[in-house]
Amino acid sequence: MRDDGLIYGLVPALLRIDVAGACQCSPLFPGAALLEDMMEASAQRILMHAPAGTAERRFALAHALRVLKMEGTLTVFARGDKGGGRIAKELRSFHLNMQEEARAHHRICTATKTSDTCTEALAHALKEGALQCSYAHGLYSQPGIFSYDRIDAGSALLIEHLSALHGKVADLGCGYGVLSKHLLQSSMVTALEGYDIDARAVNASRMNVTDDRAKFFWVNLLTLQATGDYDAVVMNPPFHDGGVEDKSLGQRFIEQASAMLRTGGECWMVANTHLPYEAVLSQHFTHASVMAQAHGFKLIKAVK
Repeated sequence: MRDDGLIYGLVPALLRIDVAGACQCSPLFPGAALLEDMMEASAQRILMHAPAGTAERRFALAHALRVLKMEGTLTVFARGDKGGGRIAKELRSFHLNMQEEARAHHRICTATKTSDTCTEALAHALKEGALQCSYAHGLYSQPGIFSYDRIDAGSALLIEHLSALHGKVADLGCGYGVLSKHLLQSSMVTALEGYDIDARAVNASRMNVTDDRAKFFWVNLLTLQATGDYDAVVMNPPFHDGGVEDKSLGQRFIEQASAMLRTGGECWMVANTHLPYEAVLSQHFTHASVMAQAHGFKLIKAVK
């Protein structure tokens, strides 16, 4: 462990927080050393961009306090409309004394770990936010993964109308493996490879999909070198970045899907009906058709 500490997530430059030398430990940065895997009392300083979701945030805070050395400092920040207003209350629930300030629409809390830190509250937060089997869908999942506690309407639409695929298939942004598990019901699928930027999702997929034909990779898909050898790609691409709508994410997924497919390969994707993906689809595929629409989503089949 480096003496200059850890950083969980991105620190906006406008907050003017010194991050020099800090090692990334967020599950959203492929290749990072994960906070939850680190030894207890091994870091002197931790900076954390607090997640917006309550269970995910408390889980991350609890692990940060577990990893922090006695008298070590924890600095936590988030926009006021993204959970920042709840940070102070949650740190107090762990029996921490702290300083709080507002800066650039963010709340910033700095606390010191002492012997008064409530181990019972930490244990509860670690249990609540851990990887576990969901009663809602019977699959392993974890707070922080997209649609962790339910199968989202877009994926459900894809599963309902997806034709049987064959050969080598890629699941882009695989989440906890819902689509992969469905695809592998067909014996015509010879290999399936799932990709996700979230280490928690990849771990959950490996728990949920034990078929020998499947492999899952923790990777930033948009930086992946495409091989052009897939027979089919399925995806429910993201269109938010940090809680802000970003149509370019889905467009870049479409570009990557095309690069990964062989000539004649199929891309099956779902998207919100208002998202304008038709132009980029026409640039990268010979033709694309809307196969179904429901609940504000459209299912598109595109052939390269």
